Amino acid sequence: MDSTWKDLFAGVTEVSGKFRYAVTDFPSQVSQKGVLVAATLVDLKREAIPVRVLDLDNKPKTVDKGAVIATFEPVVDIVARPQEFSESLHLPLILENLEGLNEEQQTAVKELLQEFQNLFSTSDSDVRRCNMTQHRINTGNHPPIKQYPRRLPLAKKEEAESLVKEMVDNGIIEESSGPWASPIVLVKKDGSTYFCVDYRKLNEITIKDSYPLPRIDDTLDALNGSQWFSTLDLKSGYWQVEIQPEDKEKTAFTTGQGLWQFKVRPFGLCNAPATFERLMETVLRGLTSEACLVYLDDIIIVGRTFQEHLNNIPDGVKTDPEKTKAVVDWPRPETVYDLRSFLGLCTYYRRFVRNFSAIARPLHILTEARSNFNWTEECEKSFNSLKQALITSPVLTYPRTDKEFILDTDASNEGIGAVLSQTIGSEECVIAYFSKSLGKPERNYCVTRKELLAIVKSIEHFHDYLYGRKFLLRTDHASLRWLLNFREPEG
Repeated sequence: MDSTWKDLFAGVTEVSGKFRYAVTDFPSQVSQKGVLVAATLVDLKREAIPVRVLDLDNKPKTVDKGAVIATFEPVVDIVARPQEFSESLHLPLILENLEGLNEEQQTAVKELLQEFQNLFSTSDSDVRRCNMTQHRINTGNHPPIKQYPRRLPLAKKEEAESLVKEMVDNGIIEESSGPWASPIVLVKKDGSTYFCVDYRKLNEITIKDSYPLPRIDDTLDALNGSQWFSTLDLKSGYWQVEIQPEDKEKTAFTTGQGLWQFKVRPFGLCNAPATFERLMETVLRGLTSEACLVYLDDIIIVGRTFQEHLNNIPDGVKTDPEKTKAVVDWPRPETVYDLRSFLGLCTYYRRFVRNFSAIARPLHILTEARSNFNWTEECEKSFNSLKQALITSPVLTYPRTDKEFILDTDASNEGIGAVLSQTIGSEECVIAYFSKSLGKPERNYCVTRKELLAIVKSIEHFHDYLYGRKFLLRTDHASLRWLLNFREPEG
């Protein structure tokens, strides 16, 4: 930039006479131009000061002389930052989770948290806003949808009104006078009551945002070689994003007492994940996948040494006990719908379970449309085996790009399976499992064809790992070596 910083920011002349310091605050239209100025404390007596400017869409930008890219707000009062760590952050509780660190490392963690303590929420009501984006609800030309409130039990009405008052006090909602209205639902979870709005009708007419969420498997693979991890979870992340002013009325709801609308993005809107993921990736742009990964409001910072990151060192990837507890405590399904829900949850963890498809096959057969729901001993055994497999699931390692992959394949009368692994040090470590049940035509294959099918399907499944690389393929079917005698095997 050829201009001095005074040429690029508005409000300088107005405040320089009365105040020494000012804080940059970018106009709402600036982010739409693809340029964003970081909040900066400016000393008005200095001729030049470094200011961070973010290119939001990674395209070359030209800032013309005299163009305003940020405004100034005068600093009226300066309060010294407390030297001691805030009690509200419960430092002793945080340090309890750092038992694997020595005294020097724990001191470093405390100093880091104290330096950035202003970034932490101190209470449930301490939820801040990010003005880099606003959530849009694009309903096209569809007329407003008005739904009548659902009757609440007398015991729930007082609780609903209390939750509404709490959201009003915290600046989450405001009164509405628009033509839109959706009903509310109070949901009990973990002993707490959650205030939910049924936006299904609104979502049906909303034009969908196709911005993708990261694939979980790609995210896990990006952790390869990392040994230290720091995880950040945003406080009420959804409420940190405001709703576009013209769309606020579309979020309106009623409890039977008044009409309210959200000032910030509520739960239940169909495009909310896309908006949030786009925002997070914009905020963290420039931090490569080697340093930082993000999935909605969860951020993980990775590194190979403690100096890069200050957190616990894990042994690998494994199932989350809190998540698998839902599977372990799952009651025996009574309907096809219940069974499909159970299998859907288990399938999320199939990469951790060897021969998953073979174990789950009796349950999958029971979900077929033409079969009656007849719970047999075989189903009970399969049901309990899946639970046990998740409880005792092995710890998987991250794939290493500098190590050779090993693919073991096998086939049976009912299914095929494979194990992808690598030799790290002197130990062969599992990266992931693959399994697939055979269809009726495939079950009629001869043994050799089944073994060949296992190889083909396994290589297809692990294509992202094996493509363009040499790898070791191991199979216990000796007759397959016969194919190596042909230069161009056919059939």
